[in-house]
Amino acid sequence: MPEQRSSPLPKKTHPASLSGVFASVSVPKNDVHWIRRFLAYSGPGYMVSVGYMDPGNWATDLQGGAQFGYTLLSVIVLSSLMAVVLQVLAARLGIASGLDLAQACRAFLPPILTLPLWAACELAIIACDLAEVIGTAIALQLLFGLPLIPGSILSALDALLILLLMNKGFRYLEAFIMALLGTIALCFVIQVLAAAPPAAALLRGLAPSPQIIRDPAMLYVAISIIGATVMPHNLYLHSSIVQTRAYERTYAGRRDAIRWASWDSTVALTLAFFVNAAILIVAAAFHTTGHQQVAEIDEAYRLISPVLGLGLASTLFGLALLAAGVNSTVTGTLAGQIIMEGFLSLRLPAWKRRLLTRSLAIVPVTIIASLYGAQGVNRLLLASQVILSLQLPFAIVPLVVFVSNRAVMKEFAISRPMAAVAWLITAVVVTLNIHLLADIVMG
Repeated sequence: MPEQRSSPLPKKTHPASLSGVFASVSVPKNDVHWIRRFLAYSGPGYMVSVGYMDPGNWATDLQGGAQFGYTLLSVIVLSSLMAVVLQVLAARLGIASGLDLAQACRAFLPPILTLPLWAACELAIIACDLAEVIGTAIALQLLFGLPLIPGSILSALDALLILLLMNKGFRYLEAFIMALLGTIALCFVIQVLAAAPPAAALLRGLAPSPQIIRDPAMLYVAISIIGATVMPHNLYLHSSIVQTRAYERTYAGRRDAIRWASWDSTVALTLAFFVNAAILIVAAAFHTTGHQQVAEIDEAYRLISPVLGLGLASTLFGLALLAAGVNSTVTGTLAGQIIMEGFLSLRLPAWKRRLLTRSLAIVPVTIIASLYGAQGVNRLLLASQVILSLQLPFAIVPLVVFVSNRAVMKEFAISRPMAAVAWLITAVVVTLNIHLLADIVMG
């Protein structure tokens, strides 16, 4: 190994990302058992996985399963593989360069590009907030009978939860997220067992079908699934929160941190894949029982118990939805803070930042709920996922550019084969988005 690799990489000349929790989580030395080291680095991947099973995923997965059965399982597989690659690259950028993705854009891109990128990120955050507000409000309505408008306003109180957990320490925030993820997973394990899907149909669904490309309705839902699965704000989030670990800021320390962070995100996103697949599998029960038009969460809630023959199924469905909504608000808060601080060097208290972005989401939800009721809100939820899909290139392209650049990454720049895979993923996303735009323009 060349001598310069053992020396620290250049010190940062910018404020630390999420400075309040930067390098706040201790990690053991190399001489301890690998399980303890893996557990010390575990957490950021699970926080990122929240975005891959948020209420927006529910809308697209439910629609895909009810309308097309198991056919779109292959799309979930594809989007999950893409997500694993992209999140590993995001973690690599944060650890190797000491910059989160927003800071890297501000440091290495010309100002004429950073402002549009920031605007695109903020639009993605608002679209994500829409999904969180709608999902939480619908869950509160289904479980407790709370009307949609008060439920959407109540969702703004998540800022208090963020402050409480962050003040106790970042590990408490991670533990809270992981506990809710476990709740979601358990709820869907029970529902999948009740659905008892045929193994042969599942295997056929895992194989890509040309029909997905030929059928405009199926392709629209498939692109929505990709938009709901590969979340643009998650790339910014992951590149920042991996820096909460107090690894040595040397070549060896960063190399070790990249390895463990990659394992953490891969394991966590595998869990997210199974949850997404479980939602579609449960929804496919509607397809096989003649309820192909079920596309809205509240309708699925009412039908799921009689369709599965399990009286507890509706309650489990609503509980998992509430856990997903609350989880998403937590990670959305952090992503919004990272984007604002990284692009603009503008630091606001978490509660002010959260109330600002949440108000931008609550207003359209309140208006749509007042004018069109639950049906309009559910359509708004699906539309928010299409918006997220359209924002993906604005996050993926800068990420791949940076991790391929030795001026940014030093010795940790990705190899040419890895760069080829990353650019292939980028090309797939951009092509699908162009197709989606064409479909929207042509009606």
